[in-house]
Amino acid sequence: MTSETSDLRMADTTTTAAPLWAMLVATYFGAGRLKPGPGTWGSLATMLTWAAISHFLPAARVVPTNILLAAFAVAVGIPAATRVARASQTKDPQFVVIDETAGQLITLIGAPLAWKSFLAGFILFRVFDIVKPPPVRQLERLPEGTGIVVDDVAAGLYGLAVMQILLHFGLIGR
Repeated sequence: MTSETSDLRMADTTTTAAPLWAMLVATYFGAGRLKPGPGTWGSLATMLTWAAISHFLPAARVVPTNILLAAFAVAVGIPAATRVARASQTKDPQFVVIDETAGQLITLIGAPLAWKSFLAGFILFRVFDIVKPPPVRQLERLPEGTGIVVDDVAAGLYGLAVMQILLHFGLIGR
């Protein structure tokens, strides 16, 4: 057996598939597998899920629930994204969209539960996620799932800030 063949075999045996829980979380239950633009599909799926959940919440529970869901997406998303990135042997696989879930939820914190604010939040987050103003792009350099998720958290914080400014000045109807 040549050294090259031995190296290939070793690589094959050390590569494992990501656990099902990690794949489901990382792809936001498959939204990341949709084409084109899996990140956009992940954001849209998140926004629609949040609209459905928030509809059943008492008004006083909307903001705290939104914050808890965003924190949960980050806390579970980082290890899930790490596992899936390792399994796919890709630094930031496009089909991993739990980062979009976290960022989209952050952008919508405190936004009215109305189509105009959902649309504005969707557009704001996607723009900041694509443009990646400083320090968003630099955060991608963090290791593994942290870099995958935290840059979208920063994009979500930009979206949140602009959304709150637009709401404050009445530029988005309630």
